[in-house]
Amino acid sequence: MGRLFFTAVLFGIIINFLNCLLIYTFFRNPVLAQEPRYILYMQLFINDTITVSLTVTLFVLTYTVPAFNVAICGIFVLIGSNVYKNTPLNLAGMAIERFVAVCYPLHHARICTIRNTKILIGIIWLVGAAPGVVHLLVLLSLRPLSFFTSSRVCLAQNVFDFEYYLMSHAFIHITYMCSVWVLLIYTSMCFFFFAKAAASEPAQAQKARRTILLHAVQLLLCTLSLSTTVLDRALKVLFPYYQSVIYFCTFVLTNIVPYLLSPLIYGMRDQK
Repeated sequence: MGRLFFTAVLFGIIINFLNCLLIYTFFRNPVLAQEPRYILYMQLFINDTITVSLTVTLFVLTYTVPAFNVAICGIFVLIGSNVYKNTPLNLAGMAIERFVAVCYPLHHARICTIRNTKILIGIIWLVGAAPGVVHLLVLLSLRPLSFFTSSRVCLAQNVFDFEYYLMSHAFIHITYMCSVWVLLIYTSMCFFFFAKAAASEPAQAQKARRTILLHAVQLLLCTLSLSTTVLDRALKVLFPYYQSVIYFCTFVLTNIVPYLLSPLIYGMRDQK
């Protein structure tokens, strides 16, 4: 089990190192800070860094601290839920920016301004935080204050242990993912059928199509996290003596690999 913890932490350190390297490059180059595309990139990298840090922390706490303060755990869970929801929303924003740049290049400078990009980032964080605020208000209304001073295993279902949370949590995640899937499919179809005529440079259209497809791969991996519980249960039935290995493998596949793609997709493909 110790090796699994070490591997999970090592994955987190590698991903955060790559993200921090790209963030450092961004702030060193003032030219990049003037382009909406790279501002959205940095929002994605910062969000991924927070997500991976919290995910690995909660993973380790779950197995090393069986009795953790509910109030502190709840804060971790709420922040983690927020940044997790930000990922598909950020991918949607990046897809829209590429769609405008390729299909409506004459309007790109007017629509995709730095001010509008910052407003979009604010909206992403507000939309991602809204469900968590509602869940917190429901929890405060249903549980006494003594509940928040008690100790439990630091899992979301142990803090928000009411049926409303389980149903709304799944519904909200599925709604977010489906909405972004529809957007990515629409922009991909537009690139495939109209980009050659609309774009000033065919090479730009081709690169944009590849970027949208990579968005789709990343979103697919994020979508897998919705089936983590079902996958864990199915694999435990087949391999009952390897529960720790099963939990670790599904954790890496659904919570680590999607965020490893971000620096590889955007950091190494872009020459700037």
